[in-house]
Amino acid sequence: LNNGYQLPVIGLGTYLAGTQGEVQNAVKTAIDAGYRHFDCAYFYGNEKEVGEGIKAKIDDGTVKREDVFVTSKLWNTFHSPDSVVKMCRKSVENLGLGYLDLFLIHWPVAYVEPKDGEEENLLPTDAKGQLLTTDTDYVDTWKKMEECVQQKLTRSIGLSNFNSEQIDRILSMCQIKPVTNQVECSPNLNQRKLIQFCKERDIIVTGYTPLGRPHDSRPGTPITALKSPLVEELSKKYNKTPAQIVLRYLVEIGCVPIPKSVTPSRILENIHIFDFSLTGEDIIKMDGLNQNARFIPYDECKHH
Repeated sequence: LNNGYQLPVIGLGTYLAGTQGEVQNAVKTAIDAGYRHFDCAYFYGNEKEVGEGIKAKIDDGTVKREDVFVTSKLWNTFHSPDSVVKMCRKSVENLGLGYLDLFLIHWPVAYVEPKDGEEENLLPTDAKGQLLTTDTDYVDTWKKMEECVQQKLTRSIGLSNFNSEQIDRILSMCQIKPVTNQVECSPNLNQRKLIQFCKERDIIVTGYTPLGRPHDSRPGTPITALKSPLVEELSKKYNKTPAQIVLRYLVEIGCVPIPKSVTPSRILENIHIFDFSLTGEDIIKMDGLNQNARFIPYDECKHH
């Protein structure tokens, strides 16, 4: 990272990661399999379980706290300058690990702040079901993100779902640079341009939904690259699973993927991508799968 800290090049995503017990077990399985990078968020509602899983593996001597890289994110209802440090502290308390390695602004959009007693209303809507956004500027939010570093609540700060213009706005005013930008990244949406843009600015791109959403049957959802004839062909050629081919491709193009799974065999499979590499020719073929197709289009805030 641009501040000297190290980020493991693959992580475990924890969004919609099953029941409390499943989340905890997934984290413990992942640590045993060699994962050292965990991607969390206040919005996911399971920081406590993730923290308990990590603490169990610290207590049994498998890892030390400093071996593990833990990310959390500031949710959209808490962008107002008064809430940022408070919510970072809340994530630190939920995880129970003393500090965060990385704290991100989850989206460059602020929602209406919940009233006292309604803190859990994370998706405030009007009578028509339209999300209620506010004009809190993420630049003002960022100034308070910097305070989280100064208060030693987090070692690094970064962005998520920011586009190139939004990143440059932050860079033009910041005292502490964002170390990462987390975006959707898969062969369907390979983010080559954004990865290059970030690289020129010394920002690492981490990628969520790297394997698409294979079980999502909603109309209009792109077909995951896992099912493409090319990936199946490369899977045979390299004697690797389709998921391993896809994750290896993302690592090769400069993305840090954070696949989510609660299935022990998958958790293990997803990290076994460092004993082979794709040829330049095969990377070019994989580039051909890009359709700029999003699994998470986030159309709900087009009006913002």
